[in-house]
Amino acid sequence: MSESSSTRLSVFKTYKLYVGGKFPRSESGRVYEVTDSKGKWLANAPLSSRKDARDAVVAARKAFGGWSGATAYNRGQVLYRVAEMLEGRREQFVREVGEAEGLSKSKAAAVVDAAIDRWVWYAGWTDKIGQIVGGANPVAGPFFNLSTPEPTGVVTVVAPQDSSFLGLISVIAPVIATGNTAVVITSEKAPLPALSLGEVLATSDLPGGVVNILSGKASEMGPHLASHQDVNAIDLAGADAALAKELEIAAADNLKRVLRPQPVDDWNADPGTSRMTAFLETKTVWHPTGSLGAGGSSY
Repeated sequence: MSESSSTRLSVFKTYKLYVGGKFPRSESGRVYEVTDSKGKWLANAPLSSRKDARDAVVAARKAFGGWSGATAYNRGQVLYRVAEMLEGRREQFVREVGEAEGLSKSKAAAVVDAAIDRWVWYAGWTDKIGQIVGGANPVAGPFFNLSTPEPTGVVTVVAPQDSSFLGLISVIAPVIATGNTAVVITSEKAPLPALSLGEVLATSDLPGGVVNILSGKASEMGPHLASHQDVNAIDLAGADAALAKELEIAAADNLKRVLRPQPVDDWNADPGTSRMTAFLETKTVWHPTGSLGAGGSSY
């Protein structure tokens, strides 16, 4: 049969999780149907289990040392590279965001462009945030006192439910820009742009494990991650009031930093620096000046 007379079969995309730089299916083998705003079937997404969540935390912890130890300038270069890769796959994300959020092509394009610009914006902050939140402190006595920000560690991010791409990037980028690693629970109803983002991250210069993406039910994975002893912080951006309360209580078990959801998150607004500073710790160093101390250092 000639190619011109044959009808091609549709090649459906198999969406997978993104954990440790690899693309596993859920260890449970479960999937769930993802539909567009009109109820039309789009794909089957992996339904992540608590075991998948634990694997993601292990991967994030393993990646933390190298990522947090990289220079801020290098992290900025890596984030900018991700933006380059997103730009190259812009049409794919316009289609996926349009289907996920029920937007026209022009409106979906505006969302994707804003998301790419947001990624570039955070890339530019990596080597500047330390100058904003750190510095020399005035103290009494012959001492030199310097405060510097350091990343908190492994951060669980409950992605926004109503903004599958711009909101998603607005909560992931500030976490990793400041040297943290992330375990992301996607929007349950619109996970496909997030799962495709994993493919972009894998083909950029971002080390495996820095961002780990899980699709499924936040109500199933969230309590486990919030109480996990190796998770240091949690962003509740996409949690409803009942789930946010449950996760905040669970997070108190090992004194996690908790970023509470806002009553109204306008993802198109200027993001400011609050999401970067939310997951930074301040290290303060004291040192004698003049002739005090062994070998008395002078600054």
